[in-house]
Amino acid sequence: MSSALISLLIRDNDPRDLVAELATAVDRALAECEDILTDEDLQLTLFLMYLLHYGPAEFVRGEWEWNPDLIRIRTLIEERFETQLRAEVELPSPLPRNGEDAAEAMFEMTQPAAKPSTAMWLAKNATEDLLREFLIQRSIYTLREADPHTWSIPKLQGRAKAAMVEIQADEYGGGRPDKVHSEIFARTMRNFGLNDAPDAYLDLVPASTLASTNLISMFGLHRRLRGANVGHLSAFEMTSTIPNKHYGNAFRKRGYGPDVTWYFDEHVEADAVHEQLAARDLVGSLVDDEPQLTEDIFFGAAACLYVDGRAGDHMLEAWMSGRSPLLTPEPRT
Repeated sequence: MSSALISLLIRDNDPRDLVAELATAVDRALAECEDILTDEDLQLTLFLMYLLHYGPAEFVRGEWEWNPDLIRIRTLIEERFETQLRAEVELPSPLPRNGEDAAEAMFEMTQPAAKPSTAMWLAKNATEDLLREFLIQRSIYTLREADPHTWSIPKLQGRAKAAMVEIQADEYGGGRPDKVHSEIFARTMRNFGLNDAPDAYLDLVPASTLASTNLISMFGLHRRLRGANVGHLSAFEMTSTIPNKHYGNAFRKRGYGPDVTWYFDEHVEADAVHEQLAARDLVGSLVDDEPQLTEDIFFGAAACLYVDGRAGDHMLEAWMSGRSPLLTPEPRT
């Protein structure tokens, strides 16, 4: 699928033939797929389709971004992705009926992530190779941090919109380019000796890592899923502080200073504030103002914890078994 998609986007052959080839490949893959979260080709294909909305990439050109044939094919993958997640994630029961109860439910949902096994293990067992692999995996989302969530701002109104803008403004450095979180992470990559270009390591990361980013892109692009995107952002922010503290400590253990740890240290401070904003002002307000979105809000939060948890488990299981979680070991420079 991904080969057919790239051939189509760079127009090596007649696009009409390549669209049919891609559609056939997607239909066959979906028929054979048992777990879309671990299907390398499906997740890569979906990632490349979403990349048309982000850039930069050699094949990203304006005429493909909203091509009806590509959107139709992408929708088939998204439907399977969403259907599997709705079947597998667990929501609070009963669902909260007002904003105050919703905020408390969010705190209860995210509390188990306060003891992040992957982050704690890495802090105790950090090596240069493990830290390199960790940064490579994180780079897929973090070099575009905040962008997919931001797509929901025009889809919200009132208090929820204001709360999301406040959170996202911090992610974008309050208007200061040098403090944009994605740029701070790019600096971490450079100072660790890694390539800071978006998607430089796309060929190395597994489906579980791509699924984490694809999930936010799917939520952000669809207005009907704006509640899920709010829930995802809230869970993401509410489970960030403690893991980032451990990640920062892992790099300090290997002798790295603020030029590498700033990104993680910044999130320890910023996300402690965002946690309250996300639960009370974002989720709580949206539940009060649009109660029909409550189920989707908690679906988004549960999907965030589930998909990111599986990605973290994949890394941890590989490391504890003495293997690399990457598809191929990153070449040493």
